[in-house]
Amino acid sequence: MLHVERGGNGPLLVLLHGLGATGEVWEDVVRDWHGSWLVPDLPGHGRSGRIDRYSFGSLAAAVAEVVPREPVTVVGHSLGGVVALTLASGWFGVDVTRCVGVGIKVRWTDEELAKAASLAARPAKVLATEEEAAERASRMAGVPVRHGVSEVDGGWAPSLDVRAFGVGRPDLPGLVMAAKAEVVLAAGENDPMCPREHLEELVPEPVVFPGVGHNAHVESPSSVGLLLGQPAR
Repeated sequence: MLHVERGGNGPLLVLLHGLGATGEVWEDVVRDWHGSWLVPDLPGHGRSGRIDRYSFGSLAAAVAEVVPREPVTVVGHSLGGVVALTLASGWFGVDVTRCVGVGIKVRWTDEELAKAASLAARPAKVLATEEEAAERASRMAGVPVRHGVSEVDGGWAPSLDVRAFGVGRPDLPGLVMAAKAEVVLAAGENDPMCPREHLEELVPEPVVFPGVGHNAHVESPSSVGLLLGQPAR
């Protein structure tokens, strides 16, 4: 079962967070959205339940269950961006008209994939206090998270199901080719995971947000808002 936040009226915007984060990272983006919005915690994250197996398809299927059957714009960051592209294929019954991927990692080495698989196989670390667990959850997400911890037997732990690290390498060229929506790929100017030249392997004109890093939607939500057609504050 996914935890979902909703608000607004009008054209629907669906926002998908990255690995380790929660839907709260989009708060400053949805504040100025002119229509309606829907923000889930992905499976195994935050206040959402876990699933048996983490793949881009299983994550997309879970999100598709909570998205109304109407035209939507889907925006995703990092892992969420890959899930957004997966939904844009139309394979899961979501009518995506525009898909925006922010900070999607394009190139993966075998060493990086092996490290991710190793993280996915580790047991969750139980900490003595909620504060320690929150600090660890925020480090794993790369951004502060308020709803990323759970009380467990003997202490506290990040809510993130570490098995999600084993999601694997996305077939980004295949997903972009399969998309039935307008695809926009973007990244922060200083994002080491997602340089412009890597995005140019997928789309001819990626958007670069000046002066920000991997978490552009948190560092400069107005930049993402402008990309979505929101007026500047």
